[in-house]
Amino acid sequence: FYSLLFREKKRRKIEELTEKLVTKCLKLAAALSCTVRYILFSVCRMAVDGGHGDSGDWDGRWNHVKKFLERPGPFTHPDFEPSIESLGFLLETCKILVIGAGGLGCELLKNLALSGFRHIHVVDMDTIDISNLNRQFLFRPNNVGRPKADVAADFVNNRIPGCKVVPHFNKIQDFDESFYRQFHIIVCGLDSIIARRWMNGMLISLLSYNDGVLDPSSIIPLIDGGTEGFKGNARVILPGMTACIDCTLALYPPQINFPMCTIASMPRLPEHCVEYVRMLQWPKDEPFGEGVGLDGDNPEHIQWVFQRAHERAADYNITGVTYRLTQGEEHHTVTTSACSTEVFKMASSAYIPLNNYLVFNDVDGLYTYTFEAERKENCSACSQVPQDLQFPPSAKLQEVLEYLTENASLQMKSPAITATLEGKNKTLYLQTVASIEERTRPNLCKTLKELGLSDGQELAVADITTPQTVLFKLKLTS
Repeated sequence: FYSLLFREKKRRKIEELTEKLVTKCLKLAAALSCTVRYILFSVCRMAVDGGHGDSGDWDGRWNHVKKFLERPGPFTHPDFEPSIESLGFLLETCKILVIGAGGLGCELLKNLALSGFRHIHVVDMDTIDISNLNRQFLFRPNNVGRPKADVAADFVNNRIPGCKVVPHFNKIQDFDESFYRQFHIIVCGLDSIIARRWMNGMLISLLSYNDGVLDPSSIIPLIDGGTEGFKGNARVILPGMTACIDCTLALYPPQINFPMCTIASMPRLPEHCVEYVRMLQWPKDEPFGEGVGLDGDNPEHIQWVFQRAHERAADYNITGVTYRLTQGEEHHTVTTSACSTEVFKMASSAYIPLNNYLVFNDVDGLYTYTFEAERKENCSACSQVPQDLQFPPSAKLQEVLEYLTENASLQMKSPAITATLEGKNKTLYLQTVASIEERTRPNLCKTLKELGLSDGQELAVADITTPQTVLFKLKLTS
């Protein structure tokens, strides 16, 4: 503690002296020639930025990273050999793709850039909203309306010398295999399960096999992080080797929406009381004036909601309404720190990576737990085996469609079903194109027998959750 205190005092003293030096130099420059002014300005700039000038590096800049890469330790990987080349790989060669530039993405970009990764790409399809500013710290009020990827990249590039973040204001679906194949590691900071599954499917599609044996060089590790309220998770996925996103689809529960009748008439949980005030009492009372909406970043608004929710909870003998619950804030730091650490471990091979799923919870105290998620032998994404669909011949195509969307292991969103009949591909149902949906809608009321489908028939199903077509084998039961 005293050592840290001493270093902090020393740092502050240096900053104070630097500020005085800069002030004196600028005053002196006002009375001198242009040439001398330029020299003094350069000195001032070197004093402020640590002496690196335009080179991007300075003596001792990467000492904190070298300590992990250039010496052995009790926690290093058994096969790790310390060397000076490892740092060179991080600085000059390793390419990282960050998907998402929101709450998680901002933290990830900052952590990775400060850890020595200089070649980073970031993909995000969103623009900055004023509600983002309280937690997405790379953005400022004058950035509202601009693409998140562009602003985040500009901020990191200007702040961290030598770092080159390339922004992409796009959807992940806008890029093909050649784009994703260029990266050594991909790290996701997404709030969409559909996007996670699509990215998972893309990396699986990049795998190559020689005589049925997976080629390790075709594997691009996926580091995935997610948060919801006071809970979070981080995981390491080696496509084709470890459990993928679809293998553990049941771990992603559906979004909880409280029934309005419960909120209004029969509250049982503290969340019911908070939602009542947010959804019903705020619009009715308009506590801050007519037409003023609830701003989750305004402390006065949150305090009002908290007080009203606390009063309603007391009326129904409900406990647990807290200011923290009312805020509904999300904690990104722990999750992104874990993800960034895993990226560093993967890129340097210095430490054994996470195996393979970390959960984090600080609702009441602090809790973390790591376990190994297991691959599913019949995973629709990574098993390379057609899935069995068991239905009687009298089942209607509508039942098959409902199974694809409601089954916990599939959870498709808008499946398009195609089969080969009489040597020709026939679309049985497709709902994403209005004209084709209208033409194929009558098939939903037909039985599998009426559609000409037989036992062992292969059905090809396309969905927005994956870039690949998923094959199913129809098993007709008696």
